[in-house]
Amino acid sequence: MSKPNILFLMPDQLRPDFLSCYGADFINTPHIDSLAREGTLYRNAYSTSPVCVTARHNILTGLNSIRAGVLNNGQFIRPDYAACGIRTWPELLGENGYHTAGIGKMHFYPWDAMMGYDERVICEDKRWLHIQDDYADFLAQKGLRKLHGNEHEGYLENRGAFVHQHPFDCSWDYFVGDAATRFIRDYDREQPFAAMVGFPGPHCPYDPSPEYADRYDPADMPPAIPEVEGEHPKMREGNINGNKLPWNGVDYSEFTQAHKAKIRAHYCGLVAQIDHMVGEILQALRATGQLDNTIILFASDHGDYLGDHNLIGKGSFFEASCHVPLIARVPDQPGGRENSDLVALADVTPSMIQFASCETPDYVDFQPLPGLGLQESETREYLYGMMAGGWMTYDGRYKLCKYSTDEHMLFDLQEDPREINNLIRDESHRAIYERLDNALTREIMRSVLASRHDQLVYKTDLSSDKSFGQPGWQRTYPQSL
Repeated sequence: MSKPNILFLMPDQLRPDFLSCYGADFINTPHIDSLAREGTLYRNAYSTSPVCVTARHNILTGLNSIRAGVLNNGQFIRPDYAACGIRTWPELLGENGYHTAGIGKMHFYPWDAMMGYDERVICEDKRWLHIQDDYADFLAQKGLRKLHGNEHEGYLENRGAFVHQHPFDCSWDYFVGDAATRFIRDYDREQPFAAMVGFPGPHCPYDPSPEYADRYDPADMPPAIPEVEGEHPKMREGNINGNKLPWNGVDYSEFTQAHKAKIRAHYCGLVAQIDHMVGEILQALRATGQLDNTIILFASDHGDYLGDHNLIGKGSFFEASCHVPLIARVPDQPGGRENSDLVALADVTPSMIQFASCETPDYVDFQPLPGLGLQESETREYLYGMMAGGWMTYDGRYKLCKYSTDEHMLFDLQEDPREINNLIRDESHRAIYERLDNALTREIMRSVLASRHDQLVYKTDLSSDKSFGQPGWQRTYPQSL
């Protein structure tokens, strides 16, 4: 093949500090570590919209969340996006000679939409139990079904941490990893492939299979970062109320250190399960002679608080929620490298487009990953975060977060990596606050204006357009980006 295969592996809700290649000494992730050993590990990678659909939508389209109009899990791109001039990355690569596959969780609406993929093997969110996807069919053939956490002993008492009834070879992540392995082993087309593999774990519930449930001792887990009294009570209240809803049904009003340690140990079991399947995928590439012609990207859509700041899940710009792992293994490039530049999760999109020798659309908000031999942009001065309930700007040291709850925060990550000391009211940091706030305001204004492209009547001027002056003139709708 003249072009490389591209394989994008993306677990759901995986923190970098729960991988041994990122320094965790309480867990061993040898197969993910091997990607870092043979590739480039990015130390400062962030999900700029750290909830499932928004983060995945950034990747799918290359647009930031304001421009795409997807700011929470209840929104999705307009169905006539193609008429607006938007192309998903699978569409772009498919039009340029690639066979594209989406395996596992994609979080599309509708859930079985193709969005440009040539083929899909679907295993959706662990919380969407009624979806009749390929995983549901797989379980049915074994006389099993998808189970809610509340059908397991200890679910409520342990705040969502329990041992799943299904064995490992019937778990969500095994099904996805095995489907990816079979795709690689059976692939016999002359054209290169570009595949995204979406593992549903280690997203809650924290439900390792019996084979992995007791591998990690809660006593060995790093303690959660404590909540600063009075700093984010509204965020905490919203976190509690959101998790009481039927999708989860767990009350975190009482959330002890013992709860948090058990959750973390079970989370480690889920991470170990995924690491095992990554090893199976790598072995399939080796066995078929495709490893040396396959670019592998590894990242997650967002992190998980796991009790940090007395929160669970994700959805803010605390490090536990938005800091993500990102590793790129590119054949014939040196391994064992680390990069400390500010990068966004969705930088994988223009990177994949360039690796495939496609032209990156000029509307893309993200930029190729540095240090991989791609057409690099200038080093970022800021990363910008955008969600329905919050905004962020981060310069690599200082992080400004503004939330709809009126809880605003400014942290010095160099001096305060645990984000304990909120400097928002510190007069000695007033100039830093104003610099970050001005940059954030400019980017929000730019994005809001660009997001209204479908309502644009003209791009230059109509004063010299004779057809505009004739009765019955109609504007072009929607305008392309």
